[in-house]
Amino acid sequence: QLQLVESGGGLVQPGGSLRLSCAASQFTFDYYAIGWFRQAPGKEREGVSCISKGGRSIRYADSVKGRFTISRDDAKNTVYLQMNSLKPEDTAVYSCAGATIIVGCGLGTKDYNRWGQGTQVTVSS
Repeated sequence: QLQLVESGGGLVQPGGSLRLSCAASQFTFDYYAIGWFRQAPGKEREGVSCISKGGRSIRYADSVKGRFTISRDDAKNTVYLQMNSLKPEDTAVYSCAGATIIVGCGLGTKDYNRWGQGTQVTVSS
C-alpha cells in the first residue's frame, strides 16, 4: 500500500520560500497522481496543486498560481511543492495525497485515497 510522508514545513517570513517534499514508500509510486492540500483552522481543506502520473498534467489553485511549483521525481519516489512569495494566508497544515485515477489530476479530495500526516507551514513576521 502507498504510504506518504511530508516534510519541509516550518516558520517563514512573508515573502520567503519553502520547499515541501512528499516521499512515498512504494515502488509503484509512479502509478499515482499526487495532490497537495492545505487546511487552516476553521477552514475547509483546499486543493493547492496536483500532478498526474508521468507529470504531464499539472493544476494549481488560483490562490497560489505563479507562486507555487509542483514537480515529481519518480526515481526518488518524491513529489515537491516549491512555495515562493509566501503570504500569511498560506499558513496551514499541508498534506499530500495519492490518487489512482487513470489520467490527469484534480484538486478535489474524492479521488485521493492515500494521505500523508501533514506538515505545518506558518508564514508570519
